[in-house]
Amino acid sequence: MGRRRAGAGANRTIPGSLSDLVASYYKSPEWRGLADLTQRIYRGPIEALRSKHGSKPVAALERKHVMAILAEKADTPSAANNLRKRISELLDHAIALDWIKTNPTRMVKPYRIEGGGFHAWDEGEIKRFFDIHEAGIFAHRAVTLMLYTSAARVDAVKLCPWNIKGGRIEYRRQKTMRCNGVMMSIPIHPDLAEVLADLPDDRPILATTYEQGRSPDGLGNVMREWCDKAGLKICSSHGLRKACARHLVDAEATAHEIMAVTGLKTFAEVQRYTESATREGLADSALGKLIARPNREQIVVNLPQRFTAITTQAIEKNEQ
Repeated sequence: MGRRRAGAGANRTIPGSLSDLVASYYKSPEWRGLADLTQRIYRGPIEALRSKHGSKPVAALERKHVMAILAEKADTPSAANNLRKRISELLDHAIALDWIKTNPTRMVKPYRIEGGGFHAWDEGEIKRFFDIHEAGIFAHRAVTLMLYTSAARVDAVKLCPWNIKGGRIEYRRQKTMRCNGVMMSIPIHPDLAEVLADLPDDRPILATTYEQGRSPDGLGNVMREWCDKAGLKICSSHGLRKACARHLVDAEATAHEIMAVTGLKTFAEVQRYTESATREGLADSALGKLIARPNREQIVVNLPQRFTAITTQAIEKNEQ
């Protein structure tokens, strides 16, 4: 099977070009299976790439070309890594079309991101927020909802009283809605149950003061205002998902259990969300085992003598 034959619009699109590939990708099941919001987010870097390199042949794309394209965004590593993912998806589609045999993007390492992405709220920051935004006000309800469900903004604004069934919150993540993603079914934590009690049953849980649905961007904007008011400049709504995952780690939940609550799809994602909490817990466990060793005192007492013996042997060996 060769390259896709030109059809309608062939006078504007060169067959086998990057622009031709993008047009085909937009018709693919992989693309159509994405939620509308995800498509809008992905389309931005794809169209920017298409605008600059659309006329170039996909078959001629090599690793060095991908590296050069990403290097233009080296000052914004997160954006560079997102673009790398979009290019890789496009080239995987090119492989499916039999235009190319290998995906050169897989040989290009992602840029290192300092700080681990979005900041996960710590316990002090959560307490500070709730000290400033007390129970009974909208800000308190919104953060409690996201903290105990790990719902992303796009999902939190869609949650309604009819998503509450038998003491659980059930919904499908907007990110996977088109491909019938796994149904999220999360038991309602007592703290969340208290916040949700006596809410009107004819509007979204996070409805506006005009009883209308709220947009994800609208929630993000007011979240920024709430956090700034509490002096939490580095906190964001996405950081609440990480905080929820950390709470689950602290409760000794398994990776599968964390995936069931957060909607994360892979172990790699779980590791990324919980890495700092896991590392701290492992360090505590490791030092606890060291302290609990039966011969700990003997080892500590003999340490200078053992070190001297080892050092003397090393010096003698080097002098031979």
